[in-house]
Amino acid sequence: MSTPIQYQNLGKSGLRVSNVALGTWITFGSQITEEMAEEILTLAYESGINVFDTAEVYAAGKAEIVLGKILKRKTWRRSSYIITTKIYWGGKAETEKGLNRKHIIEGLRSSLDRLQLDYVDIVFANKSDSLIPTEGKADPFSTTSAASGRIFRVEEIVRAFTYVINQGWAMYWGTSRWSATEIMEAYSVARQFNLIPPIVEQSEYNFFQREKVECQLPELYHKIGLGTMTWSPLACGILTGKYEDGIPVHSRAALKHCSWLKEKILSEDGKRQQQKLRELALIAGRLKCSLAQLAIAWCLKNENVQCVVLGVSNSDQLYQDIQALKVVARISSSITLQIEKILGNAPINGSRIEK
Repeated sequence: MSTPIQYQNLGKSGLRVSNVALGTWITFGSQITEEMAEEILTLAYESGINVFDTAEVYAAGKAEIVLGKILKRKTWRRSSYIITTKIYWGGKAETEKGLNRKHIIEGLRSSLDRLQLDYVDIVFANKSDSLIPTEGKADPFSTTSAASGRIFRVEEIVRAFTYVINQGWAMYWGTSRWSATEIMEAYSVARQFNLIPPIVEQSEYNFFQREKVECQLPELYHKIGLGTMTWSPLACGILTGKYEDGIPVHSRAALKHCSWLKEKILSEDGKRQQQKLRELALIAGRLKCSLAQLAIAWCLKNENVQCVVLGVSNSDQLYQDIQALKVVARISSSITLQIEKILGNAPINGSRIEK
């Protein structure tokens, strides 16, 4: 099958990733049947997508179970695809969440059991943990300061991820939704103690969410070779234009556990976004693509983004999203300027990361 999928190194690592990945959030194990999940996964693999993203928290572990069952049935070589999972929320007990050494190790091993795999390729810290001592103060009877207490907390996290990699349970580790400062701290601690640093940050990035990827992280791309995977290129479906006239019955925003999305769409800010989307749809029309394809292509136009995670509920959506890769080359500098004029939210690159 001839597809527009391309591959590049994830940051300065040697891991070659497809420029789009298949995500399993909300869909696998909850919104769609296992049969549809297998159909989607098969199309993704046969189209050249080699990154499949999941997390211990997705559908309370069911997403990993479904993904694992499908991979078990397939005859694909394990070396031909990349599995990423995320650790932070694993259960209700206090010991089943967070980025303490216990949960990082036990959480990843539980994920491997659900996935029926010997290892994952990348394990992500699925948010930054509380790195400051209680109330931001050091023990008055200790020489440890709040700042050094913070460094010690990061050391535990880096040591734990180094351990799981050394055990062969993961090939690499990365961060998700960490600040640039936190990522730099982890990198510095890894270098200081001869541990393994994170290779990638997974961040939200789309027309209406730009600050972090475009303003806060660029210095890390150049300073430490950080890779970038981005998620929600369609802002949970908002950027498809399907919410222009309200909430369709079978849309994600109509789901009971997605009431937050419905509220966001119906808010005043959401209505303003819909007006901008109507203008962007005109540009998409001139480029002979859908609004969704334009949104995905715009993300891929950023040279610092190596991989965009797609979330779909059926195989036709995935096929259409993949065609967005053909649109990237059509986004000229003049088109980019037109998009910027409509969005009016280009971040000011004034952030700096202290050494």
